[in-house]
Amino acid sequence: MTLRSDVLAYIPSPAQGVWNLGPFPLRAYALCIILGIIVAIWWGERRWQARGGREGTVLDVAMFAVPFGLVGGRLYHVATDWEKYFGEGARPIEALYIWQGGLGIWGAVLLGGIGAWIACRIYRIPLPAFGDAIAPPVLLAQAIGRLGNWFNQELYGRETTVPWGLEIYPRFDAEGNPDAMAGVSNGVVEKIVHPTFLYELLWNVLVVVLLVQIDKRLRIGHGRLFALYVAGYCFGRFFVELMRDDEATEIFGIRINNFTSALVFLAAVAYFAFATKGREHPSRLAPGATPRPWPWQLSALRAAGAESNTPVPGEEKAALDDEDGKAASEEAAEAVSDSDAATAATDATAATDATDDAGKDSGDAKADAGAAGGKADSGKADSGKGEVDKSGVDEKAAAEGLGDKAVSDKPVSDKPVSDKPVSDRSVSDKAVSDRSVSDKAVSGKAVSGEGSSEKASAGDPKGEGSESPASEKPGIAADSGGAAARSEAAKAGEPTSTGRSDADSAD
Repeated sequence: MTLRSDVLAYIPSPAQGVWNLGPFPLRAYALCIILGIIVAIWWGERRWQARGGREGTVLDVAMFAVPFGLVGGRLYHVATDWEKYFGEGARPIEALYIWQGGLGIWGAVLLGGIGAWIACRIYRIPLPAFGDAIAPPVLLAQAIGRLGNWFNQELYGRETTVPWGLEIYPRFDAEGNPDAMAGVSNGVVEKIVHPTFLYELLWNVLVVVLLVQIDKRLRIGHGRLFALYVAGYCFGRFFVELMRDDEATEIFGIRINNFTSALVFLAAVAYFAFATKGREHPSRLAPGATPRPWPWQLSALRAAGAESNTPVPGEEKAALDDEDGKAASEEAAEAVSDSDAATAATDATAATDATDDAGKDSGDAKADAGAAGGKADSGKADSGKGEVDKSGVDEKAAAEGLGDKAVSDKPVSDKPVSDKPVSDRSVSDKAVSDRSVSDKAVSGKAVSGEGSSEKASAGDPKGEGSESPASEKPGIAADSGGAAARSEAAKAGEPTSTGRSDADSAD
């Protein structure tokens, strides 16, 4: 024996593979098997749905396949190593102690496949397509399960001196008796061997990667990917078995697992070569979408396989209709989006124009107000001047009146100089209603009207000049100008005089 400290470069084995939690033993081998099953179901479910299968199908089939696989794996192990359980001095009951290790992958795949076939018949789904979906996950589960062999210190190879050699320790129970499965090592290295479980684990992972890439690039179906999985595993297992020297059943000096690997490899390659080419249409993976003949009905199986490459009748038209409807919906959504964008742009432009118009109107209003104020001041000045002129005229008229009285006793008539009425009458209501004058124009006319009235009072005693020039323009009332002037003057707080009042003052 060699102490552990003398061979630090080698791979150590776990000190123990079983931990007792009170009366319950926790076995690493069982944990690795369970973890592998969980990973296979999870990943297999994703792959099955990606191919078009219904959700939950893999778990339903696993309820049949996993128990069948465990039983098949144990049966193969017991059948190939029957002397351990039924030989002289053996205990047959230990054949049921599956937690102690000993599962033959060939029996697990065979009987597990039968359980999957039963489930597929029940759920009416095609077994070959299901096998293609779960092939990489199942092989990955096998790789995870090989870690359990490491904890159990089993399935190792011949002694070696390679740097990656595996250390094997003797284990003992609490009483000091040898117990390779449930015991604990004392740290003494018994031998250095090839870690064949690790070789197989790495080979399985490599095949998993290859299967995924082949499936992605070539899109093969009808169970041919599952056949590649079986062929790839058997090829690697054949060479791993050649490095093992633990006890095993032999035929003509060759380990029985080598014979099994070779025969299964040939069968898998034959299936891959002669099975239906192509891949099942996703619509054919629905329950009951494709009739499945019995395994011995070879011609019917081949016809059903070729038919499954095409969609279910009516499924293709429905798919095209769905695509057309989806495209139409997308086009309608784009049209609505464009319309909304155009409406938003129009609203923004209108808002900008309204803002500009409001600013312009505000500026015009301010300008009109300024002009009105200026004209009011001008009107005020003109009004003052008119008052002065009027007083002068009144004085002159009084002097002339006295002169006339002195020359002649003829009384001065109180009658106005002229009976001609001052043109303060408005144009007919019809003309006013038909034509409206803007505030700006009216304001200007009002100032002009006042000036005209004053001019008439001062320079035209007969009152003829008191008529506003606005009355001479068609469609505009003379009194409108006078009314507007009176309104402006009233707002300015100044006295208002019309053409008529000026005439009276002249009298």
